[in-house]
Amino acid sequence: MTAARPRSPADAKDRSVRAAAGQPLRRYERDLVTPEGTVLKLRLATASERAGAVLIDFLIIFLALFVGLAAIGYAAAGFGFEGLNLALALASVFVFAMRNFYFIAFELGRRSATPGKRVLGLRVAARNGGRLSANAVFARNFLREVEVYLPLQFLVFGVGGDGVNGWIALLGLLWSGLFLFFPVFNRDKLRAGDLLAGTWVIHAPKIRLDKDVSGNGRAGMPESAANAYVFTPAQVGTYGIHELHVLEDVLRKSAPEVRSSVAERIRKKIGWQAAPGETDLAFLEAYYAALRRHLEQKLLLGTRKIDKFDAG
Repeated sequence: MTAARPRSPADAKDRSVRAAAGQPLRRYERDLVTPEGTVLKLRLATASERAGAVLIDFLIIFLALFVGLAAIGYAAAGFGFEGLNLALALASVFVFAMRNFYFIAFELGRRSATPGKRVLGLRVAARNGGRLSANAVFARNFLREVEVYLPLQFLVFGVGGDGVNGWIALLGLLWSGLFLFFPVFNRDKLRAGDLLAGTWVIHAPKIRLDKDVSGNGRAGMPESAANAYVFTPAQVGTYGIHELHVLEDVLRKSAPEVRSSVAERIRKKIGWQAAPGETDLAFLEAYYAALRRHLEQKLLLGTRKIDKFDAG
C-alpha cells in the first residue's frame, strides 16, 4: 500500500488561495425553492454588475431618444411653424414612453431582462421561486422614479442654487441618494424596487437547448431509448414554459436525489407508471424532450402555455 505523500506548506498555501478566490462568489450563492419543491442553486448579481447593466440600458435609451427626437424634428420641419406643436407633443410622448416603459417592456418578455442585463448574463426573477408577475415588474420599475430620476433632477436643477433653495436641493439629493445606493448596503444587493416587488437579479448565462439537455444522442441515453417513452397529449400538456425551465435546471445542475424527487412528482402528476428498469434520469430526459416539442408546436399555432396553472 503506497504511503500518502506528506502535505507541504506550499500545498496548504495553494488550498488557501483557491478558497479565498472562491469566497467572493459563494457570498452571492442562494438556494431557490421552486413551487414544485426543487432546490436550485443561483448566483445573485453583484452591485457592480447591476450598475453596469443599468449604464448600458441608459446608453441605449439615450441613443434611442437622440435618433427618435431627431426624426420627429426632421418630420416636423416639413410642416413649418404649424408642425411645432405636434412635434412637441410627439416628443413628449416618446420621452415619457422611453423613460417609463423601456425596462417594463423588456422585463415582461420571455427573457425577463433588458438588453443591458442580457449583455452581462443577468435576469430578473421572483424571490419566492414562482413566475415573475406583471405586478412585480411594474412595481420594481415605477419605484425607479424615486431611486434614479429624482436624484438626477436634484443634481441637475437644484444643487448650486443660492440660499435656502440650494440647501433644500442638497438635502433632497442626499435623501434620494439613499435609495440610489440601497443595493450597496444589503446582503442580496436588492434595490428598493426589488424589496417592494419581491424580486432579485440573478445570473442567467445563455444556455443552448441542444442534445445534451434533451437526451437525444447522449451517451447515457441513446435516441432509440428516448423514443421508447411515448407520452399522451394530456401528459405533455400538463406543464408549461415555466416548468420546462425548471426541469432544464434540474437536469443540468441538481443532485441525483433531487432528480429522483422531481421524477416522482411528475410521474404522479401525469399518471405515469414506471416500467421495470426505468431510471429517473432517463424518464426526466424523455419527458423534457417531449414537453419541449409539445410547447414549440403550440407556439407555432400561437398558443403560449406559461405554466401548469395556465389553461392555454
